[in-house]
This record gives sequence, C-alpha cells and structure tokens, in this order.
Amino acid sequence: MASLIGSYSLFFSLGFSVLILFFSFKNLKNTINFDNKLLSLTFLQLLFIILSFFGLIIAFINSDFSNSTVFNHSHTTKPLFYKISGTWGNHEGSLLLWLLVLTLFIFLFLISSKKQPKKYRVLTLLFQQIIIIGFLIFLIQTSNPFAQIYPVPSEGLGLNPILQDPALAIHPPILYLGYVGSSIIFSSVLAASSTNYISKEWAKHIKQWILISWIFLTLGILLGSIWAYYELGWGGFWFWDPVENVSLMPWLALTTLFHCVLVLEKKLLLTSWVVILSIATFTLSMSGTFLVRSGILNSVHTFANDPERGLYILIFLFTLIFLSLFVFFFFHKTDGQNNTSFFWLSKETSILINNWFMMYFLAVVLIGTIYPIFLDVLTSQKISVGPPFYHKLIIPFLIPFLLAMAIGPKLNWIKSNLQNKSHLLLLFAISLILSFLIIRILEISFLVNTILFTSAFYLFFITLRDFFIKGFKNLAQNIAHFGFSLLILSILFNNFLSSEVITNLKVGETYKSDELTINFEKIEKIKKQNFEAIIGKFNVKSDNELVDILKPELRIYNQPNIVTSEADIKTNLLSDKFMTMNLVQNQEYFNIRYQIKPFMIWIWFSVIIISFGGLFSFFKKKYEN
Repeated sequence: MASLIGSYSLFFSLGFSVLILFFSFKNLKNTINFDNKLLSLTFLQLLFIILSFFGLIIAFINSDFSNSTVFNHSHTTKPLFYKISGTWGNHEGSLLLWLLVLTLFIFLFLISSKKQPKKYRVLTLLFQQIIIIGFLIFLIQTSNPFAQIYPVPSEGLGLNPILQDPALAIHPPILYLGYVGSSIIFSSVLAASSTNYISKEWAKHIKQWILISWIFLTLGILLGSIWAYYELGWGGFWFWDPVENVSLMPWLALTTLFHCVLVLEKKLLLTSWVVILSIATFTLSMSGTFLVRSGILNSVHTFANDPERGLYILIFLFTLIFLSLFVFFFFHKTDGQNNTSFFWLSKETSILINNWFMMYFLAVVLIGTIYPIFLDVLTSQKISVGPPFYHKLIIPFLIPFLLAMAIGPKLNWIKSNLQNKSHLLLLFAISLILSFLIIRILEISFLVNTILFTSAFYLFFITLRDFFIKGFKNLAQNIAHFGFSLLILSILFNNFLSSEVITNLKVGETYKSDELTINFEKIEKIKKQNFEAIIGKFNVKSDNELVDILKPELRIYNQPNIVTSEADIKTNLLSDKFMTMNLVQNQEYFNIRYQIKPFMIWIWFSVIIISFGGLFSFFKKKYEN
C-alpha cells in the first residue's frame, strides 16, 4: 500500500508541475501581483513528494519485497536505522531525495522572497519547475522507486555493507542540500537576468541561498571524507577519487560565486562572473549526477551502471546548459559600471585574483576527472589520474593563492595604499623563520615546502591577529579564512609526519622495528544482527613504552555475503593511530596495516570552523567591511 501511494504521488506531483507552468505563464501576462495559486500549488507539489518519499521509507521499514528497490537494497535482518537510510542509499531513492530538496527549496524561496519583484519570483518558479519536471520524468520513466516484482520474493538482496555506516547514512541528505540547493541559485539568476534584475538588492537576496548551499555542501563533503577515512581502510582524508572530485568542483565554483556576490552587494561589479558561476555551479552538480549514475566512473561511491539513465541525464543537462546560455547572451545586460577598471591595490582586485586561482583549481580537478573518460572513448586506453597529478598542478599555485587570501581582506574597497601595513611584513618574517625551522627539523625538500609552509602560516597568523584586533568586525570572514589556514597546515603536517607499517602476522606473532613493536595477541568472534565479526587484539608499543590496544575487525555479512575490514582508530589531539587487518587468502596469516596519522582531528575540525564561518555570515543581518 505504501508503495502504491508513493507511486501515485509522483504522478500527482507531475500534474501539479504542469499546472504551475500554466498559471506561471498566465501570471506573467495578466496580473500585477504574485498569484497565490502558485504558492498553493507549489505547497501541494511538495506535500505529494513528501508523501512519496515517506511511502518509500515505510516500504523499507516493512521490508516490502514486492517493491524492487526494497528487494535490491534491503534485507529483513538489516537494522532499522539502515533500513531507513537505505531509502536514499541507492539510485532510485537518491533521485527521489533530489526531487524532495528541489521542491522544498522552491517553496521556501517563494515564502522568503515576498518583497522581491513579482516577475522575478514567477520566472524563478518557472525555471525551477523545468528542472523538477525533468527529474520527475526521469524518475518515473527510467528509475521508478516503486516498480513492482511478482511473485513477491521472501527475502531481499541487502545493502552494500560498506554503506551501512552512520556517517554515510546522513552524508547524502546533507550533500544533496548543497548540490540541489544550487538549483535555486541557477533558477534565480536566469530569472534575474531575464528581468534585468542583477543588482545590489538581488545580491543581498541571493547571498543567503548561496550560503545555505555552500554550508551544506561543505559539511556533506566533510562527512563523505570522514567515512572514506575509517571505512575504506585507506587511512587518508582525500584520495582524488572521481566521485570525490564531482562534489569538490561545485564547491569551488560556489565559493568563488559567494565572493563575487559580496563584491556585487557593495558595487555593481562582476555581474557576468555571478551569472556564469551560478550556471556553472548547478551544471557541475548535474554533471556529477550524470557521472555517478551513468556507469562511466568506477568507484565505490557510484549508484548505478545504466547507460540509458546516463543518456537521459546528459540530454537533460545539455538542454539546461543551452537554455542558460541563451538567457545569458540574449537577456543579460552588462551595466556600464562593469567596465570600470579596478585599481591594482584594492579589495575588488584581490577577490578577482582569487577568483582566477579558484577557476584554475577547478579546471585542474575537472580535467583530471574527465580526461581518462575521453581517452577511453577515443583510444580505448584506460588510465587513472591519481594524487601526483593534482599535487604537482595545484600546490605551486596554492602558495600565491594563500598569500592573496591573507592580504586581500586587509585592503579597502576601490583603492588602498601600503601605509600602516608594517604588521604584514612582521608576520611574514615570523612565518618564514618558523617554516625554515620546521623544514630543517623534518629534513624534507627545502624550497617549495618552505614557501608553502610560510604562506599557510602567514594566513594563519594574520587571521589569528584579527580575532584580537578587530573583534566582531569581519568575524565571519576571519573564521572561515582561519579555518582554511588551519586546514592547509594540518594537511601539510599530516603529509610530512605520517608513518606506516604493513606486515603479515599469525596470531601470537610479533612485529619489531626500531620505532615500535606490534604483538598480535589473539582473535575473538562475535555475532551481530546481520554479520559475524572476527576481532583481532593487538598491543602496539612505541619508543616511549606506551602501549595501545587496537582491535580491528573483519565482518562477514549474511546478505549480501561480503567480507569487510573495519579499522580501529585511537584518536587524540596530536595524532590518530589507525589499524586494519585482512585475511591472507588460503593462509593463517593476517595482513596488518598500522598507520600514525598526525593532526587528523584538526583536518576535520578545520572544515567545521570553515562551515561555522559561513553559518555566522548567514545569520548576520548585514555584511560588514
């Protein structure tokens, strides 16, 4: 019954979309005020999408295996929490979640934009409904989450065990609020361009929606990174996996867009940047949807392997791109003030410089992600682009980017001078000396690393100073920039100070080196609701005679029948001690991987600080100079 209600609710939602389009065109032509029928219809559409979504949740909770989505992604022994999260832990359910966020955002937009011009609101609704209709048709035609199976199976196939994790359960909804939230920015900028409403007032209005998307996208990426760190057993925070990259690319575009809107809010400048970045952010989000669901990418994160679905998304994506380019070239009017040249030493110039750096980083990630795909199509040659590619192309440009990020906020709008900036030179000298000492102690490559550490410390000290000197002035900006400097420093120390031991041990054996001793004391077996676990107990002794007890696991799931390796991690403020074990095939040995990962918790904490900076900016009534 729940599946039936959910299925019919989708068709009703599609009907409401058609009605909304009809009344939107009618409202544009005939009435002066915004037609409240449109708000009512949007609410009803949202209500039926919610009903459909809860119908799928109930089907999962009740293990309704007549529903093919439930059959393919659930099992009677699966814990209730993972039955519920399994609703969006698959292609069909995740698209239904997309639709829910799309309709929720446009409804909230209409409620919160009552002071905005009527034509602008109606056109935003109209453009958003085009996206909603495209996803509704896609869902109903190729990815129906309520497709039925007859005869009804007695048991389901289960959810991939590596997806049965609390962090990954809440990761998709938060990530989608960022991903799909960019749709309202896309619809809004097309509507504003069509009505020549790109202005300071519009910038103040849309800035809040940009911040909402940016905050959720940042937190969503963080949760995905934490999950990959402890669940996949790789012991790192970022692997430049293609699916990781498709979430990073819209984040880079959205961050750049936010800084452009801050300029537009002060002065009528960078309007073309704002329009293009708004379109690019949503286009990159849609491209990520295409790559994850087309079967083109091979990753543990991908949802589907269906070229038909990928073709539909690709056609729909190109339709939206052509629509947005048509609006941009034929309706967007560049204000005369946009032709005003920037003074070389001003806040506008620094933001523009940082924009170009961000676009360069975006281009590197984009090329690294799609180049292997095109090469495979053109030559049938398969290659993988790994961390060395990104590090070599990004790190040299990260240095001037950090310096510009440190100095830019100190400049004035329109025109600045270098008077009374002696503290900038003093902090740079302190950063350089400290970096030189660290590089000498670590005995690593001198030139590039010294400059990289210097630029990161420089941003760190400048933002730290501002907390004491400026207080609440520019607090949101200082928090976000301080968090970013802490992120870069934590990554650098993590990279240079990490250590790893990989060895094969039997129960009772001991690994010894100059630095540490690992004793494989015993194993024990326990049985849980949907898996059996083999738990190893290891005593790890380092030079200072401290003993850590680590208990990594091997889990054998009953449905599907898969073995996973679960890391045990001991965390403190200075480092993580990370251990995984895997059974060596046809032998009594276990493969043991032990890592010491310095400052891991500071990597996660720094991203939370960055997100908090955005949150603080969202709740401010006015952006401060």
